[in-house]
Amino acid sequence: MGKPITTLLFDLDGTLIDTNELIVQSFLHTLNHYYSGRYSREDVLIFNGPPLIDSFSSIDPERAEEMVAIYRAYNVQQHDSLVKEFPGVFDTIKMLKEHRFKLGIVSTKMKDTVMKGLKLTRLNPFFDAVITLDDVKRAKPDPEPVEKALHLLGSAPEEAIMIGDNYHDIQAAKNAGTYSAGVSWSAKGRAFLEKYKPDFMLDHMSDLAKIVGVKAR
Repeated sequence: MGKPITTLLFDLDGTLIDTNELIVQSFLHTLNHYYSGRYSREDVLIFNGPPLIDSFSSIDPERAEEMVAIYRAYNVQQHDSLVKEFPGVFDTIKMLKEHRFKLGIVSTKMKDTVMKGLKLTRLNPFFDAVITLDDVKRAKPDPEPVEKALHLLGSAPEEAIMIGDNYHDIQAAKNAGTYSAGVSWSAKGRAFLEKYKPDFMLDHMSDLAKIVGVKAR
């Protein structure tokens, strides 16, 4: 590693907060509305990561926007009952902030839902940049969201790591010139992420401490 790492960018869903069940249930609720019984839990895992409009357009381009609306209504309704942080996330993020790392969120979700998740898990005070689907023209894996977060934080790509649970996160990091880190608790599994050759793989969020050179508590 060349320059010291000063900046850490995080995907939200599946990385910091456990929204896996919420996402699965939201997709099943929506798809069962149109295609009762056709889709299983395993079938909808592929949709975890890309923008909703892309996922639903791949199924039914003509009704994709209608599907997104049904998905979002259910997702918001069930959000607080199904979402929780992953183990060690709060303490690690708090520690990194106390060590003056610049922290950002880079998500493919809409801003209101991102802020809802950050507030629910008490993570919102720690992030100085929150980039969502509302803020960009092109979502991950395009570098635009990562580059926008770096600009807001005043950071160079070579001093940043993008951390996420999906291949979109790893590819966006590579496209933007930052380091990349996958999380082994990804719903798609460690082996799936390793195919995209992240620079680091986390088994616990506290693993970040060693990577960036601070002592975990």
